[in-house]
Amino acid sequence: MSLVNVTGLPLVDLDSLHLLASALCAAERGWPVIPLHPGSKRPAGHPERSCPCTGRCTGGHRTPEQRATCDAELIHAAWARTAYNVGIATGPAGLLVIDLDVCKPGEEEGAPDGATSLSALCERAGEHLPPTYQVRTPSGGRHLYFTAPPDRRLPSSVNRLGPHIDTRAWGGYVVAPHSTTPEGAYEVLDDAPVAALPHWIVPILTEPSRPAPALAPLLVREAVTRRAQVALEREVAAVAGTGEGGRNTRLLAGARALGRFVAWGEIPRAVVEEAFQAGGEAAGLTAAECRATIRSALDWAIRTCRPRDAA
Repeated sequence: MSLVNVTGLPLVDLDSLHLLASALCAAERGWPVIPLHPGSKRPAGHPERSCPCTGRCTGGHRTPEQRATCDAELIHAAWARTAYNVGIATGPAGLLVIDLDVCKPGEEEGAPDGATSLSALCERAGEHLPPTYQVRTPSGGRHLYFTAPPDRRLPSSVNRLGPHIDTRAWGGYVVAPHSTTPEGAYEVLDDAPVAALPHWIVPILTEPSRPAPALAPLLVREAVTRRAQVALEREVAAVAGTGEGGRNTRLLAGARALGRFVAWGEIPRAVVEEAFQAGGEAAGLTAAECRATIRSALDWAIRTCRPRDAA
């Protein structure tokens, strides 16, 4: 690792300086940044499943997207301590980044990679993409940066535009240039100005509004109070109707809200777990994700719940 002696100051790590400069450059563009673990694409800080609900998370878990900042003082403070990789919170930045992946080892020979899929999409639409800011990823893929429509809150997506094409918008982030992983570095491939997202792509990425799927009504039992039943049905319906990008957060909040009724003996825990499991899977979460989130949420809610008379 390269070190340089700055007169009168301690030795400064050049890699850290490059990463700090990358974070500050993004912030100057109005792109909020988050620290990622050194050499990794994972956000630094605790994950939602182990949130202590204290400090900055007293009012509820703060996601990396919510913690992202353009504050130069906060950025200096964070990157002065650790050579964090840099993440850009695409939604708050007003960006939509098209992520073109390469094929994975073991895929069928001749399978299209992200770039090929995007070319085919443009050909089918009879359209083209304008020149824009591009970053090459360590695996050989590309990130194409576009400004998102100001009147649309586009979610991140997976394979919606085609095989091996993801998009990063609300609910997502991208790794900024000069960040590194064991595979290599993220490098600017084209420093062109960021173009507006072509209008013809927007309808493809817009999730149709969908009503929450009807859930079987809970059986009225002696062990379930009316208010607990109403609260459960409302929260589960909200979870089931949440789209990609906010599903797990909504599941966590809903299960926490019902935890007090479990603690007060107004509804069995098993009933709550079963209902939220169905709602989470209806929203598109995996069964394992649902189980882990529900268990964590109920454990926390029951442990921290105030007595019923004091609530």
